[in-house]
Parts: sequence; C-alpha cells; structure tokens
Amino acid sequence: MLIVAPLSILGVWQEEFEKFAGFPYTLTLLKGSSAQKKEQLKQQKAEGLEIIVINYESAWRLEKDLLAFNADLVIADEAHKLKETRTAQSKAMHHLGDNAKYKLLLTGTVITNKELDVFSQYRFLNHEVFGNSFYVFRNRYFDMVGYGNHIPRFRKSMTNEFLQRLHSVAFRVTKAECLDLPEVTEEIRMVELEPKALKLYTELEKESYTELAGAEVSAVNVLTKLLRLCQLTGGHLTDDEGDINAISTAKLDALSDIIDSAVAEDKKLVVMARFVPELNDIQKLLEKKKIEYAVVRGGVKNRSDEISRFQTDPKCRVFVGQIAAAGLGITLTAASTMVFYSMDYSMSNFEQAKARIHRVSQKNDCHYIYLVAKNTVDYKVLRSLQCKVDLARTLIDDYRKGINPFKI
Repeated sequence: MLIVAPLSILGVWQEEFEKFAGFPYTLTLLKGSSAQKKEQLKQQKAEGLEIIVINYESAWRLEKDLLAFNADLVIADEAHKLKETRTAQSKAMHHLGDNAKYKLLLTGTVITNKELDVFSQYRFLNHEVFGNSFYVFRNRYFDMVGYGNHIPRFRKSMTNEFLQRLHSVAFRVTKAECLDLPEVTEEIRMVELEPKALKLYTELEKESYTELAGAEVSAVNVLTKLLRLCQLTGGHLTDDEGDINAISTAKLDALSDIIDSAVAEDKKLVVMARFVPELNDIQKLLEKKKIEYAVVRGGVKNRSDEISRFQTDPKCRVFVGQIAAAGLGITLTAASTMVFYSMDYSMSNFEQAKARIHRVSQKNDCHYIYLVAKNTVDYKVLRSLQCKVDLARTLIDDYRKGINPFKI
C-alpha cells in the first residue's frame, strides 16, 4: 500500500495504524532527503501488509522509485491537492494510479473553487469517468467566456450528466450523517482600528480602487490588492522597499482578552492566522504572558510533536496554527474554541481549519470566534466564506457595477 498525503498529516496515518490495525503490517514513513527516502524504500521489510507513507511533494520527485515499489493500492489523502492537472505533483499521481490495481481518493472538498477541480482527481482515480484529456473534458462541460475567452463557465445543461459521472464511483457522507458531533456556535467580534491605522486603511482602500481603473480587472489583480488591505487589518503593512511595518495592535489586544478568559476558565484555545507577522505577534504575546503553547506553521518540522503536546500536556494551553499549514488532517480536540485572527480566501482551507476541533473525540460544543476589523474587507472575506461564494468573482462584479469592491 502506498499512502500519499500532505506533509502535516503523515504522522496521523502512522498513529491510526498503531491504534486500529488488527493485522500484521510494516509501515515506513519516508523522511529526510530524497536519497534517504530512496534508501528507506530499498530497506522496506516484507512483514504483513507493506505500507509506504509519503508526502505529495516527495512523491513526484521519487516517482520512478515508487513505481518500482509497485503498490497494489494507492491512497490519495486530502486529494483536492491534485486539482491542478498540469503540475508535476498531479501527473506523478496519475502515473502511480495507472500502475495500481486499486485506488482510493479521500477528500472533504472534491470541488474547492469550480467544477474543473474534479478532472485531475478523477484522472487519478478512474480515467474512464471523465476521460484522459483535460481539454476534451473542459470543452464538454464548459463554455469559455470573458476577455480573450479564457474563463471557463460550467454549462448548467450538463449538470445531471456531470453529477451522475461524479457519483458513479464516489461515496459521500456528511459529518451529521455519520458522527455524533457536538453543536457549533459562531461569534463575530468587531475590532476597531486605531485612528491612525484606520486613516492608513482608508487611504489604501481608495488607492487600490483607483489603481484598478488603470489595469486589467482580473481575479489575481483584485485579490492581490485585497491582500494588502487584509494585512493591514491584521496590524502590518509592507512598504515599497519591502519592509514590514507594525500599524495596529487592535486584533492583538482583542486576542489577549480572549486568551486571558480561556486561561481563567482552565480551557485550551486554538488560534488560526494567515500571515507570518501575525503569527510572530501571537507567539510573542503568549511568551510575554508566560503561557506555554504549541505551533504549526511554515518552517516547523516536528509538527506531530507539537500537536501531541497540545493534545496531551495540560500545561500547553494554546495552539497557534498557520491556516495553510495547520488546516489538514490534524486533531486539536483538546480545545473546543477556535479563534480566527485572520482568514485566507480559500473556502477549502477555511472549512478544513474549522474541522480541526469539530471532529471525532470532541466532547464539548465548538465555538468559533472571528476577529473582524470594523468597516473593512475582513467582513467581506468572512461573509464570502460563510456563504460559500466566489470572493474574486464578487469583487469583480462589484467593480463592474461601479462599486468600490473593497468598501463595505
């Protein structure tokens, strides 16, 4: 068996086999450099079921070696990672899938942005469902619209056929149907930026809107400008020289109160943020308060140890996670409250991050707190995620109607 998963959750597979496997097996979690991983593959012991666990980034680099391993079953975990057809990562998984007798694809978000996302995943799983050619698939189910006819728009007339094919080899089950999970409550905490920070924000908002008039109004362009506004609401702004300047402590002050309350009530807390300077601020705050914490963010290698410490050590009170790095596959049920200090634009990342505390073994009702800077784009981003609408498309539509897309 070959299991391919995001780096942050490789250890989860090892733990689950140790807990639940009622049969002989040998599991090798490939670590280290490419050379070390190749050596581990060669030394794999043939006792019981042979299992290799590897992350996506390494899988395409070791494609030939993994093909030589000749797995009977290939599992793609969090398989929405394969949604981009032309990446080396996806192509390698297609080849590994073609070579295997059995394939299993696991994801909670087979469509993260648009229906195009399914092609590459199904190309790995069963190429007979949607075929081998991305362009044949696209031409069958999509019209090309927009400037230069480069934006695919799903043909509503093909919905029934598309869904029939989609579900022909799929089994879908919701949390509500299979798990006895606790209730969920959500709370938006409005944070007021300091007058100086609000003035900077207002100026940047006007500048961003003005600049759109002199450029192509595309998703990338609009979201790039939105990014700077979101950075500012989190307390920082990058200047023209590339230096990061502290602008506001409004959200940090609000978080400080939440942390104090959690500690006073003897509860653990998960804090999710998007930007590196925000994570740095949060960690410094916890260190100043002398509160022990665990962290999973870019650059942290011992992720499993950090997660385990938060889950098992009563002294470790707070978990700090970068949304893109800590939003997949991990269990953080030692806490039942999660604070979103900031959010990214991905609906998939948002839902995955929320699911870290709302999962099996959670005994308490889950509470989500969103820190939203008043009268800023924070609210627009959160609303689009909660309503599951395309943020970029909403902003572009607003602009074309003559509305400043960055204004609430």
